[in-house]
Parts: sequence; structure tokens; C-alpha cells
Amino acid sequence: MGLKQVRAQIDKDLGNSADRQFFSPAVYSQYQVTLPLIRANARGRFIDLGCGEMPYRPYVEPQTDEYHTFDIEERTAGVTYVGDIQSMPQVPSAYYDTAVSLEVFEHVPDPRAAAAEVFRVLQPGGTFIMSVPHMSRLHEEPYDFFRYTKYGVRRILEDAGFTDVEVTKRGGLLSFVGHQVSTAILTLTWRIPGVRRLGWTLNKWLVTRLAYSVDSRLDRGGLFAMGYTAIAKKPA
Repeated sequence: MGLKQVRAQIDKDLGNSADRQFFSPAVYSQYQVTLPLIRANARGRFIDLGCGEMPYRPYVEPQTDEYHTFDIEERTAGVTYVGDIQSMPQVPSAYYDTAVSLEVFEHVPDPRAAAAEVFRVLQPGGTFIMSVPHMSRLHEEPYDFFRYTKYGVRRILEDAGFTDVEVTKRGGLLSFVGHQVSTAILTLTWRIPGVRRLGWTLNKWLVTRLAYSVDSRLDRGGLFAMGYTAIAKKPA
């Protein structure tokens, strides 16, 4: 089994467990910055656009009326819609109260079309939460097209019609490097009995938590932001 396959297996094994947040500083930053925003705003009809393994489902499903998912392929059983976020004719207009799209917009050739589609499927007054990378290695090639600044995120959302856009930085330079270290440690130890738990524990405390903590203290201005999380509203 190659490293890419082991990485996919780790995702499946972790599923939506709380341990998933400790995979790397990059993942941890989502749980520290993005998940609180999702939990504070998830309501009514909710759709996760680019749901992957649905890691946030147990956090938001209890507080929403409907939990729907959308992805380019059915990586997890039970995906509501399969398709391209740039054109979602199967998703009804003005239906959802909350939409989330995490680490998706770097993989679409036309992010403006994707933003316009998200705007379309939201009800007036609906909320959109998205996250994008600013620093990232190449991944999911050849479908890896963009990296974003906070200004680029705001421009795409406002051009689509969203208002009240707020952009928050996630992680920093150490979190970016730490993600690569975490990936290497865990993919190399995951399938070795007895070593897997040691690798996980060392990575959790000496890479994930440490890198994120240092970034949070030393780069408060976000000059070297690893990524951004944005929240925006569709006008009522």
C-alpha cells in the first residue's frame, strides 16, 4: 500500500471522531477556528459542499432540521448530491439556511461560478462558511488550481453578492510545515502494530499542538497565514 493509499485509509479510520483534529496542525486549525463558526451559525436546512468523510456531521446535525451533503464523488456512503460545485442544477435554489465548503475552492477551475452557485442555493438571509488554503503543497493533482489571500476570498464572495464578509486566518508557517511532518509520521507508522499509537501521541503533542500554539502567539497579524476561514451572508 502506497503512502497516498495509507493517507486515505487514515481518513477513513478516523472518520468523524474527535481524534481527527489531532492529525496535524492544519486539521487542528479547522477545529479551533472553523468548527466554532459552523456550530454558531448552523441552523435550519444545512448543506456541506465538498463533504468528503463528513467529519463535522456529528457536531451540526443535532442542531439543524436537514443535513445534506454534496461532493464530486461518493467518498462516504449517503452523499445527498454528487456533482460539480460550479454547476449544481440538482440542488434547489433558495433552499438552504446554511452552506459550508471547506478546502474546496482551490480545486475548482472557476471559483466565481462556484460562489455564484452557493449564493443561488442559499435562502435570503442564509449563511455561507468557507475555508481555503494560503499555503499548501500540491495535492489532488491535477485538480489543484489556486491559493488564496484574504483579499481574494473577500473579492470572490462580494462579487457573488454576499455581504458582511468576515475573514479569519488559520495557522501559520509552522502549521504548514507541521502538516507535512504529521503526514509523514502518521503514514509511515499507521500500519505498524505497537508503533501506531506512539507515532500518534508524539505527533499530537510535539507537532500538532506545538506548531499551532506557536503560530497563534507569534503571527497574530497573519502575515504567514496557512489559510483562511470566511463567513458571509446572503442579503435578506
